[in-house]
Amino acid sequence: MCFSATASFTAGTALSAVGGLTLRKSRGKIELPLALVPLLFGVQQLIEGLLWVSLRNDMALLQSWATYIFSLFSHVLWPIFVPFAILLVEINRKRRRALSVFLAMGLGVGLYLLYFIVRYPVTARVENRSIFYDSPHFFIMAVLVVYLLATCVSGLFSSHRCVNIFGVLLFVLAIAAYQVSVKTFVSVWCFFAAVLSLLVYIHFSGPMQACRPNLAASRERAAT
Repeated sequence: MCFSATASFTAGTALSAVGGLTLRKSRGKIELPLALVPLLFGVQQLIEGLLWVSLRNDMALLQSWATYIFSLFSHVLWPIFVPFAILLVEINRKRRRALSVFLAMGLGVGLYLLYFIVRYPVTARVENRSIFYDSPHFFIMAVLVVYLLATCVSGLFSSHRCVNIFGVLLFVLAIAAYQVSVKTFVSVWCFFAAVLSLLVYIHFSGPMQACRPNLAASRERAAT
């Protein structure tokens, strides 16, 4: 599978545009983090596009900055932000308790990986026509399991159908990315996940709006 600066810039531009539309459809602060997902993925893909350019043209400073910023998105932001965004729009008390556990997992693994990003150098290079991010840390498989629980399995505990679908497909795409290349797993899965984030726009538009109850009113009823 071949990726490139063109693929990243195209995906980044399209997702940024869709992200802007999604933000316009969100209702207030509670839905804002979830609505931000496509836009954030768009920014991440644009950053990887810059990294492709720097790798092809031997631009060391841009390469270093793009590598670290992309890694902050992939390693730190997503395991924390995804369960947080899902938790905010959840109105069922039992589901919220379960999602709080996933958020704690995401916070733990995100901070753990942040430590290694700060402590050790992160490098990037092209392998198998994709980008390999070399970010050394211990207990790789254990970290990956907790990461997948926070980003994928958490979606299954949502009351919202599109979020359920997002969680399932995100996990399936993680397996697919792993099959493409173990070394370039991070880059490939992030690209797949970025495209998949279009589901968030569907969640906020069209017939799926029926899945979006009045959050304030629902929470008042749940509290009584």
